[in-house]
Amino acid sequence: ISDFEAAHPNIHVKAQPPQSGGAAGSGTASSVQTQMLAGSPPDVAQLTFDTLDFAVTALKARNLDELVGKDAVQANFGGDHPFHPRAATLGDWNGETYGVPYVFSTPTLFYNSTALTEAGLPADTDLSTWSKVAAAAKAVTAKTGKPSLGVSCSVKGGSWCMQALFKSAGGGVLSEDRKTIEFGEPASVSAVTMLRGLYEDGVLVNADSATQYEGFAKGDIAIDLNTSALQGMFVSSAAKAGWDLRATAMPAFDDHAAVPTNSGSVLSVFSQDPAKARAAWELIKFMTSDHAYTQISTKIGYLPLRSSLTQDPAALKPWADSNPLLAPNLKQLDSLQPWQSYPGNSYVQVDDILAQAIEESVFYGKDPKATMQAAQQRAQDLIG
Repeated sequence: ISDFEAAHPNIHVKAQPPQSGGAAGSGTASSVQTQMLAGSPPDVAQLTFDTLDFAVTALKARNLDELVGKDAVQANFGGDHPFHPRAATLGDWNGETYGVPYVFSTPTLFYNSTALTEAGLPADTDLSTWSKVAAAAKAVTAKTGKPSLGVSCSVKGGSWCMQALFKSAGGGVLSEDRKTIEFGEPASVSAVTMLRGLYEDGVLVNADSATQYEGFAKGDIAIDLNTSALQGMFVSSAAKAGWDLRATAMPAFDDHAAVPTNSGSVLSVFSQDPAKARAAWELIKFMTSDHAYTQISTKIGYLPLRSSLTQDPAALKPWADSNPLLAPNLKQLDSLQPWQSYPGNSYVQVDDILAQAIEESVFYGKDPKATMQAAQQRAQDLIG
């Protein structure tokens, strides 16, 4: 923002956190709604992708194709280092652009190679499928006597990557016409059943998301499926403690291809004031520029959505070449499918219903099929 203000001395940006409580994504959307009802919506908001339906239909995010023109929008997605084609359309709604994708990750499998070797496994153990992950985790747990695998998708707040597990198992959460909840269907239930098996085998950690990634950073957990936004913390922790941090792509189910989804957020305009709306567009362009992604990727670990920056010696190539942890995350862009938002105003409740059903099925002994089907019906009732 300071760089933006230096380049645009006539524009002042006030950065602010959500003005209401709740989870990161839902809290931001409800904050926009609260400010809107008070007559002072933010000019720009960073909203997670699960709020996209709500942002367009209820919060009335501005149609950027109408606000600045389709040519200007597409020009921003282009340039010397264009947006990856699978990333560029994630803020689209019914074929028009209501937001510019900003930062996101795909599910990345981080692992403590030192812990694996101490358990008698190769340093570069094949972790390409869930059955291979299970075997490796069992070996580490046999050595340490404690659960060795963290899967953030399995607990509240992990819906973005749980959607990837559903899709990788041949299932999903929502029908193509966006009218029918599908996470209680057999293929989706099979993903939950797989996680239940890992827990019953004593290798899957039963802990909230923060406890899981903190446990991995401390070396208590050897394998962790999580967002690459934690990469910086993991690199620092591994360097201080002297263990070998590595990363690979999200595991696949046997006989299925892995289907990664994205975490993260989109930048949308809400101001009705013409001058502020134009200033908002200038900010969005800057925050999704080559310069911004160079900062975001090197300092946080999020994917550079302008992916060819990693091939430019004057931009991210030196960093990418020296950072092998980036490669699996970047490669998964090519097969990315969107983190889906639920229709209607009850999208947060739908997500809560799903998260509770997963946790009860995986960790608390409930029958996965019956529990997920009951959750599907409750969610269906909410979306109409």
